[in-house]
Amino acid sequence: MRKKPETDRVVLVTGAATGIGAAIAEAAIAAGHRVLLTDIDAEAVRTTAGRLGERAAAVALDIRDPDGWVKAFDAAEAQFGPVDVLVNNAGIIHTGHARDLSLQQHRDIVEVNLLGAMTGIHTALPRMTERGRGHLITVCSMTAFLALPGYATYGGTKHALRAFHHAVALEERHGPLHFTILHPPSTRTKMLEQELADPTSATAFSEKATTPQHVARVVVDAITTKPVEVVFPAFSGRVQRIAGVFPQLIRRLIPVIEAKGRRERQRLINTGKTRLSAVPGRTE
Repeated sequence: MRKKPETDRVVLVTGAATGIGAAIAEAAIAAGHRVLLTDIDAEAVRTTAGRLGERAAAVALDIRDPDGWVKAFDAAEAQFGPVDVLVNNAGIIHTGHARDLSLQQHRDIVEVNLLGAMTGIHTALPRMTERGRGHLITVCSMTAFLALPGYATYGGTKHALRAFHHAVALEERHGPLHFTILHPPSTRTKMLEQELADPTSATAFSEKATTPQHVARVVVDAITTKPVEVVFPAFSGRVQRIAGVFPQLIRRLIPVIEAKGRRERQRLINTGKTRLSAVPGRTE
């Protein structure tokens, strides 16, 4: 049987209507892959797929719905062939301190960021294992290593998602599947605009935000190189990962981090630079 080239994979991306997911889809197609874009916003994801051409297709997917996942995998196979790469990217946030969020808001974050991604992996495992190949890529977050005020439940889901991803990878280590997890920092998406509107999210602005296109390049490179885990920026990401092990250290550093974030947040507001998800040279 002729081996499928590394530059022609069938990729399923969640949360692909806008932001990081849309950038991943675009970069994957540019690299020669075929992509099924999925998103809970059916109209938006179909619009994005239409812009990307014949190597893109789209279906609506609420990642909390197990039946929806089955239909998405079936749709990808009908359009392009069996899914080679699952990119679990979709996620949400409700900003605010834990005491100020409703229990339903906490539940929303857990059901999407953790249980939704788990459902996707659970759907992919038997299909990919039976075919004898597959790659599961989880787009997580640097908050998987850090406990930050304003991100109690969001960060909690990312801690849990990282643990789940690595545990499954260990369980499947003798099988044919590859596992990669990536941890972007703050990224210029609509989620960051949501955080800008809430002063409790000041820590998101304590470092320079990256772009969805940067995250997308890392993800698409990972399809070929198959790293186990990626943090970025590379150096400061490693420092944050180590710092997160020591709660007392974080407690000492948080006042400095928050102060820096508040200054940058206020600067963005004062200068009117609030459309953080805008892509230079493109109107959306």
